[in-house]
Amino acid sequence: MPLAAMKPQQERAPAASWRWFSSPEQRTVVLCLLLAAATLIVYNPIINNGFINFDDPQYITYNPHVTGGLTWEDVRWSFSHFYLGNWHPLTWISHALDYQLFRANPAGHHYVNVLLHAASAVLLFLLFQSATGLTGRSWMVAALFALHPVNVESVAWAAERKNVLSMLFLLLAWQAYDRYVRKPTVGRYLGVVFPFVLGLMSKPQIITFPFLLLLWDYWPLGRYGSESSLIGTLRPVGGRRSWSWLLWDKCPLFLLSAMSAVITIKAQEAGGAIHGSSQYSFRLRLENAVFSYWRYLRNACLPTRLSPFYPHPQDSIRFWPVAASALLLCVLTGLALHYRRHRYLCVGWLWFLAALLPMIGLVQVGEQAMADRYAYLPLVGIFLILCWGVPEWASRYNVPGTWLRISVAAVLSALSLLTYRQISYWHDAVTLWSHALKVTPRRAEQIQLELGIALDQQGRFDDAMPHLQAALNPEHAPLIHLGYGLYDQKHGRIPEAIEEYQTVVRTSVEPAVILEAYSNLGSAYREIRDDEHARQSFAAALRINPNHSRSLVGMGLLAQKSGDFFQAIRYYSQAMSQEPTAVGYLLLAQAEAGAGDPGQAQEAVGRAAQLTPNLEDARQAAASLLER
Repeated sequence: MPLAAMKPQQERAPAASWRWFSSPEQRTVVLCLLLAAATLIVYNPIINNGFINFDDPQYITYNPHVTGGLTWEDVRWSFSHFYLGNWHPLTWISHALDYQLFRANPAGHHYVNVLLHAASAVLLFLLFQSATGLTGRSWMVAALFALHPVNVESVAWAAERKNVLSMLFLLLAWQAYDRYVRKPTVGRYLGVVFPFVLGLMSKPQIITFPFLLLLWDYWPLGRYGSESSLIGTLRPVGGRRSWSWLLWDKCPLFLLSAMSAVITIKAQEAGGAIHGSSQYSFRLRLENAVFSYWRYLRNACLPTRLSPFYPHPQDSIRFWPVAASALLLCVLTGLALHYRRHRYLCVGWLWFLAALLPMIGLVQVGEQAMADRYAYLPLVGIFLILCWGVPEWASRYNVPGTWLRISVAAVLSALSLLTYRQISYWHDAVTLWSHALKVTPRRAEQIQLELGIALDQQGRFDDAMPHLQAALNPEHAPLIHLGYGLYDQKHGRIPEAIEEYQTVVRTSVEPAVILEAYSNLGSAYREIRDDEHARQSFAAALRINPNHSRSLVGMGLLAQKSGDFFQAIRYYSQAMSQEPTAVGYLLLAQAEAGAGDPGQAQEAVGRAAQLTPNLEDARQAAASLLER
């Protein structure tokens, strides 16, 4: 009897162990954990990647407002300045916080990007599930977003923190809108506005959010149109409204988007990133925009030749590819409208078109024709079409569920492998640009230049020379001569280096390039003890940028050599306020000691020790500078 009594309990035990997965809420938790785990596993190799020579130095490693850690002064600067053609204060604060935590260790910076990406994937799943009530399809949209190789650029590129950060805030605002629709109150509306503003202060790519909310009202919320046309939504959410009411409801959000667009244009103009019609005519920009829509679709469906830089075709773009792309866009738009009873088709397609519009190149920013990072939000619309359309097609043609599940597993596995491989290309600058050169053989001067610079930074100038020569054109010539000058200076050929730097000063129109040339000229003249020409060169650099740290240090060295320790202290102190380095603080300590203030000298040595794990090497570098 005891054994017989126990038997039913033993048979029921397995069922009890699975009870934790039985409710919808518990399954949602499991699926969220699975989505986050898959993202972290696929992206885990990113911890072995370093910084690259494309924006990472300006954004992180050589940005004094980041390398100083998170301070109130840097927070103030991030809100009050345009920098590198951008105004995104929360991005700067995020980078500064990372540097506070991880210093110059790239693994920490990269992994924060991964965590933000994984969090966005989970939020995307919860958003679609809450609005549609369909768990499997919603999870698949989020899985495609999490594991698609096109999104590697946004995650694996440390300087692209702005993309993953703005997406996270966008999805938080979207979640808040879902709650607001169900119970409209002023407080809940402010809950939409606040994260949207934070997202705009991270990156203005999300300015299309109000329009996307209008699409969201149409489907899946079903707040407009006849109930008979609703497929995939059980009932309208928040009651039916007119288009005019829905539009009026979004007016504050549209106003915020307009303000962000104005600020962004001013920032880009201040940074010289916007190109006028003299270089890129409207017709050329329009042709490239039409053709780029096709290329984004191609990369979504066949993500095998992704590049960190897609050169603008300029006047080499041909008529037939543009015409074919325009025809494809018209056909797909017509199909989406024709089958509008399936509202997700229209919403997904317009989502893709509209979310890409600010970055499609009608206003040409930079030298690229397109960029994978621009597709981070827009491709969600394509994922939506696939994840709703394929199950409906399978149901219509009675495709067995097993085959559908096998296909889903195969697609996600393939995307994961491609993403894993794409992450490896971002391991370092040489690997990245070598790969870019293989997949972008035409008009690759910019890629040749970046690869040459990367090789030179590794001390492989002989390997860099062919790439620098291949990049040589009137636009890049000053940069090439700057590289030649650096090489000559490293190898002791100072007169040749001076000649190269002077060529840069004569031929370049870019203030940043001229600044570097003057600063390097001052350093070269110091090496041959021509102090007067060195002083003139450093002074010319400081007229362009009064806070250029290397030129300030150069002036400090000249002042210290002449015995003017107080002037040297002023130069060194200003330089360290802009770009603190161990060598710079040791030079400041020497000047403080020479001025008879051992207490300040010791404090400067302490600051130097905080900035380097090897103080003795920094001492030798400082001594070498003082000997010249």
